[in-house]
Amino acid sequence: MSRLITLSVAVLMTLPVSAQVVGRRPFIRAFGDGVASSAPDSVKVNVGLTTQADTAQASAEQNAAKMTTILTALRQLLGSSAEIRTVTFSINPVYRPATNPPVLTGYSTTNIVEVTVGNATTAGRVIDTATQAGANVVQGLRFALRDTTPLLLQALRLATQRARATAETIASGLGSRVGSVVSVEQGIVPSAAARSDVGAGATASVPTPVEAGQVEVRAYVTIEVELQ
Repeated sequence: MSRLITLSVAVLMTLPVSAQVVGRRPFIRAFGDGVASSAPDSVKVNVGLTTQADTAQASAEQNAAKMTTILTALRQLLGSSAEIRTVTFSINPVYRPATNPPVLTGYSTTNIVEVTVGNATTAGRVIDTATQAGANVVQGLRFALRDTTPLLLQALRLATQRARATAETIASGLGSRVGSVVSVEQGIVPSAAARSDVGAGATASVPTPVEAGQVEVRAYVTIEVELQ
């Protein structure tokens, strides 16, 4: 696991008694953020098919037959326990452009499934297998982690350490020390799944290259500590 740590810190020190709550000790407010990153262990890719025919029924039937071929090929590649689910199915009228009134020319059926695999290499094979079986829709790859909890905790720890270190540095510069922690606030940015846009058209002789990159989780911490 590689880690990327970026920290943006802002500090606000409040000392005048007139600006304090009566009886409250002077305090420092410090901000820190931390980023933890890791290689993804989950890759999602959408593949599917759009067909067009004179009638809605004909379009749907053609689509169903071709999608069955695509799904069979994917299960042969990934096994019977493959993670495949339908994410889009639609039948829409198709009109001749730039006509008034619109002229109906047929119907379009789209069926798209989401395939989840464990690595980028297999994702490339999914794209190749689907397009070779007849898929003409391949949508953006999404790289993620099945469990982001370890990265979340790591990012929070880093952010907290940096916020505390900043408060201690300010206090030292003032000839003081930090005392009790008055309050802590946290914020977490959802994991930034790496994405890649791909298009259909792979061939058996040219495997589709897929690079996974890194998945990041960012956390923010604000602390208030008393001055001693």
